[in-house]
Amino acid sequence: MDTSKLNIEIDDGSGFCFGVTTAIKKAEEELAKGETLYCLGDIVHNGMEVKRLEEKGLITIDHEQLEELHNVKVLLRAHGEPPATYEVAKRNNIEIIDATCPVVLALQRRIKKQYEGVGENGGEAQVVIFGKNGHAEVLGLVGQTSGNAIVIENLEDAKKLDFSRDIYLYSQTTKNLDEFKSIIAYIKEHISPTAVFRSFDTICRQVANRMPNIAAFAMRHDVVIFVAGKKSSNGRVLFKECMRVNSRSHQVESPEEIDMAWFDGASTVGICGATSTPKWLMENCRDYILSH
Repeated sequence: MDTSKLNIEIDDGSGFCFGVTTAIKKAEEELAKGETLYCLGDIVHNGMEVKRLEEKGLITIDHEQLEELHNVKVLLRAHGEPPATYEVAKRNNIEIIDATCPVVLALQRRIKKQYEGVGENGGEAQVVIFGKNGHAEVLGLVGQTSGNAIVIENLEDAKKLDFSRDIYLYSQTTKNLDEFKSIIAYIKEHISPTAVFRSFDTICRQVANRMPNIAAFAMRHDVVIFVAGKKSSNGRVLFKECMRVNSRSHQVESPEEIDMAWFDGASTVGICGATSTPKWLMENCRDYILSH
């Protein structure tokens, strides 16, 4: 097909959030010194960006490998880490390059303080985190409570809480705001009159605002190419939103996955992505479409 007639727009609001941008900048600064730099877990949930940085010398490791390392530099990505990771680093004389997102760091401190306060009340209260089990950020948050926080993934999980005991509810920074509000409403309705319920809206606005913005963007175009890594939970949420408003939305990880038949009869194409999607990758997708 003749793609020269296609009007292609890249979403200005898509791409790395502040925390990810900072983590990548720190990694590039260290690598530019020519030193060996390890990163605990994928620096960002995007295979193409991880590969780009690995080609510059970044070595991705897991927690088991961290235990074996000594006298090296290790970058902690934006998601944050539990206290145990810092203890391993201290023990093994590892220099930490801490790129934990400031929003996540503030949340870790709040949860730690809350949990320590709860401990004084005989441990009767429940520190609850609305988040994805096993997600890097959630592991870091649960770690602030010595593993005692309760993680709920949805409203169904919230129904299993003990409503006779105090509940202090927090959220992973990248969760859906509307879902969080419905969980708050349910707990308020069911909490015992003798128990305390406090909720803390700890969702990152830079991420939360992307939902309405991406919906408006997807509605403006005939076809939407949503660029994100398969590991990105934020990507899953945003792509679902694109699909809700525009059934001609397609998720790809790389330009090669684009099927030119998707554009049959289309005059406008919108390219957008997750908080873990690099701008250069969205631009590559645009160039791929134009050159086919």
